[in-house]
Amino acid sequence: MEIIDKVEVLKQALNSARKEGKSIGFVPTMGALHQGHMDLVSRASTECDLVVVSVFVNPTQFNNSADLKHYPRTPEADAELLKKFGCDLAFFPSNTEIYPENWVSPRVDLDGLDLVMEGKFRPGHFKGVVEVVSRLFEIVEPDKAFFGLKDFQQVAVIKKMVEELNLPLEIVACETSRTEKGLAMSSRNKRLSESQKEEALIIFRTLSQAKVDAGKFSPKETTARAIENFETGSLKLEYLTIVNPDTLQELTDNWVPGATMCIACFCGEVRLIDNLTLIPNS
Repeated sequence: MEIIDKVEVLKQALNSARKEGKSIGFVPTMGALHQGHMDLVSRASTECDLVVVSVFVNPTQFNNSADLKHYPRTPEADAELLKKFGCDLAFFPSNTEIYPENWVSPRVDLDGLDLVMEGKFRPGHFKGVVEVVSRLFEIVEPDKAFFGLKDFQQVAVIKKMVEELNLPLEIVACETSRTEKGLAMSSRNKRLSESQKEEALIIFRTLSQAKVDAGKFSPKETTARAIENFETGSLKLEYLTIVNPDTLQELTDNWVPGATMCIACFCGEVRLIDNLTLIPNS
């Protein structure tokens, strides 16, 4: 595995690979890597000839300066982990490499996907996501890019961005990686104590019960029951909603294929998100 911190050096390596006819898979991350990230890297290595992983904590997608300050950064451990799971090129850029003075962020109409859920509670978040992901795609020019469905709304936003910018790549959405007990793997989990990790299991229990309830109740009733269930635990709820997977608009009366429950909450000072598809796509 080669570790690279300069855009031009990475581009040279990728151009050489393309000349050899190699397909390029890309996994963008913000570091503090865990098994969920490695599942993405492993998936990329099975589908592409060469795998690039970027590690960059993007300041423009944080609307809370304290959250940015406390976001875990473990570059040495990240590099060691990437060596073991099939990464070929590890890209650790600086802010100035990603955002040079002359770079202009593309304007993308997200058709309201950025205004609900995370967009409502974290204003400007998805503008930052579009900025950094479009820039990374511009640098790497991958054939396929791999994202985890834990960030369900982010995947929808990135797919829309790719469509709007007419980028020639495939977005591969991968199932959420979970611990044995069901907690969604997240870099933020590093900030949780062992007792908090146990308390956070109410999230998956709530989602799992909602999946059972979805066959018996309307979306509105299922949501109400899920909130009741969640509140038996100690976490503080920010939002819990069932949405259309394509538009991300809230469902109340009628179910649609792929209907998904999304949740955001606080475990102590740590903000956690998760989701689960309640109704099959077919």
